[in-house]
Amino acid sequence: MRNIPYASAVGSLMYAMLCTRPDICYSVGIVSRYQFKLGRDHWTTVKNILKYLRRTKDYMFVYGSKDLILTGYTNSDFQTDKDARKSTLGSVFTLNGGAVVWRSIKQSCIVDSTMEAEYVAACEAAKETVWLKKFLTDLEVVLNMHLPITLYCDNSGAVANSREPKSHKRGKHIERKYHLIREIVHQGDVIETKISSEQNMADPFTKALTAKVFESHLHGLGLRDL
Repeated sequence: MRNIPYASAVGSLMYAMLCTRPDICYSVGIVSRYQFKLGRDHWTTVKNILKYLRRTKDYMFVYGSKDLILTGYTNSDFQTDKDARKSTLGSVFTLNGGAVVWRSIKQSCIVDSTMEAEYVAACEAAKETVWLKKFLTDLEVVLNMHLPITLYCDNSGAVANSREPKSHKRGKHIERKYHLIREIVHQGDVIETKISSEQNMADPFTKALTAKVFESHLHGLGLRDL
């Protein structure tokens, strides 16, 4: 495996993922974790991603919504990293009918419930929302940026904990830095709202999906095969 250009290939995939291909964000994030402990399965996965990009080379973003409204989606899996027992968070923000900002990263802490994993993911997405609001306000292109941004989450417990926090044994151990989302919600920068998993556009950033579900999310992200 020494002569295989694994790091170079992953770096090239990351460039494409960061610029125009959010559909490979989750898979690239997974293969990037094994640059120093790689096996043949990892290299095979990288080649499969490259084959997918070749097959979908005509995919492009199409922005065509009537209203310039910034909307956020957040999600998390639960301890799917078998090595570190950590979860993967994902978030995506759409504007004018297409994705503008997206991420899929491994959480820095170990959580012991799906609610906590989703709560941590929501906090990270809320902080990104604050930055996006300031950035778009300075551009003076998007109107109504003084209004709260809707951040969709598919976990009822995480949504409730960010709105009306209650002290109980399931959440009292959560690191204090993640409770920043409560302040962001209280200030009116974000409104966290429950959404079904089927409609959550951040789902492809946290787990592998069936082809039909995956393609439906691509349409919601604004990716089209033209």
